[in-house]
Amino acid sequence: MAGVSLVRIGTRSSPMALAQAERVSRSLRKLDADLTVEVVPLTTSGDRWTGPLSQLGGKGAFIKEVDAALLDGRCDVCVHCVKDIPGDRDLPEGTVIAAHLERDDVRDAVVSPTGAALSGLPDGARVGTSSPRRLAQLALEWPTLRPLPIRGNANTRLAKLDAGDFDALLLAVAGLERIGLQGRISEILDIDTMLPAVGAGTLALQIRHDDTATADLVTRLDDAVTTRRTTAERTMLRALQGHCHSPIAGYATVEPDGRLSLHGRVMDPDGSTILDARAIHADAEVVGSSVADDLLSQGARKLIDAL
Repeated sequence: MAGVSLVRIGTRSSPMALAQAERVSRSLRKLDADLTVEVVPLTTSGDRWTGPLSQLGGKGAFIKEVDAALLDGRCDVCVHCVKDIPGDRDLPEGTVIAAHLERDDVRDAVVSPTGAALSGLPDGARVGTSSPRRLAQLALEWPTLRPLPIRGNANTRLAKLDAGDFDALLLAVAGLERIGLQGRISEILDIDTMLPAVGAGTLALQIRHDDTATADLVTRLDDAVTTRRTTAERTMLRALQGHCHSPIAGYATVEPDGRLSLHGRVMDPDGSTILDARAIHADAEVVGSSVADDLLSQGARKLIDAL
């Protein structure tokens, strides 16, 4: 830790992203009371764009400006939601993920003004979500509901709900908790029914690969169990070459004997085809590759490429 007196945290400028950066700031200051930590808010193209994310190259639009700030020295650490890090390409050259924070709740939440669960909504009720993963599983389990695309951060989406544009929203439990709005949750969906996104509930800390002083500090925040689980899920995603509009889900857990169990799923956007695979192994990359191979043998490549 010698030589580190200032750490600048680069982050998106949404309320949730800033809350996540403050969490990292508090954790760093606990490691070194004399450390100065500054948060560097950045507006990304994904935040500015109101159209489909696929036209901007996918979820990478939410992080590329933050990565650029890391590379040009405007910040020393980037805070990313793992689910926003593209799975079909490498990290920017010269950067590395130095730590994963302990994982938060991975589940999806329903928010409705009346407090209704999805099963309590009338036929044709308007459910706001633009996630292909959520859309596919919503169509499978609640085919009478009408999904509508929605963009913007969680606060913006809730404002649209309150304005009457939607009858319900699907949002991440962890995200609502991070901004103190978990009280808005009407229902938390079961993991096997709404399998989570790869990396759901996990924050990753990215640094320059040659910044050894910052690495010595930041790696102390790594949660080894979360890193193993994340590695398994993202190994699967990378092998599948999943992109932002691929309905892919994956969730790894730790068995009592310490091995990793991974459940992966690839879907048609309309929920008409669901491919499931599971594997257990001690090695995170092995279990991720095994599940991906199983899904590919079932025809996952055709489903993914069709999108």
